Amino acid sequence: MVVLAVDPGRDKCGLAVAEPGQVLHREVVGRAHLAARARELAERYRVQVVVLGDATTSRAVGEELAALHLPVQTVPEAGTTREARRRYFQEHPPRGLARLLPPGLRVPPRPVDDYAAVLLAERFLRGACPAPENSPGLTGAGPAP
Repeated sequence: MVVLAVDPGRDKCGLAVAEPGQVLHREVVGRAHLAARARELAERYRVQVVVLGDATTSRAVGEELAALHLPVQTVPEAGTTREARRRYFQEHPPRGLARLLPPGLRVPPRPVDDYAAVLLAERFLRGACPAPENSPGLTGAGPAP
């Protein structure tokens, strides 16, 4: 099952396309470009369901995504921002003096909404498509060219 996960926001949204065990694409887009970009990704990856975080602006974003004519499933967003930061720093370890900061004080140099979208996809896929025991989560690279 291929899902398009959306971490909704007022100004920007995180997008992730994933299937069990793999991230196919992730990016952060401006809210004004969300519908068009979601349509492009849904067509390119043959998305079967849209996963939408339940917090900020989710109702309005859900209405926009309804135009894709795909099922839209809402997933709880609780804790995704903190976990997205942690995941970012796992993939991009701090260098220099930043290594000395406690993890809770580190701020990524760019938005991590795409990582939050990956986490939403993982939550949904764990429920819809159970992963093997001890699965470390989804793996995969960032935005496709």
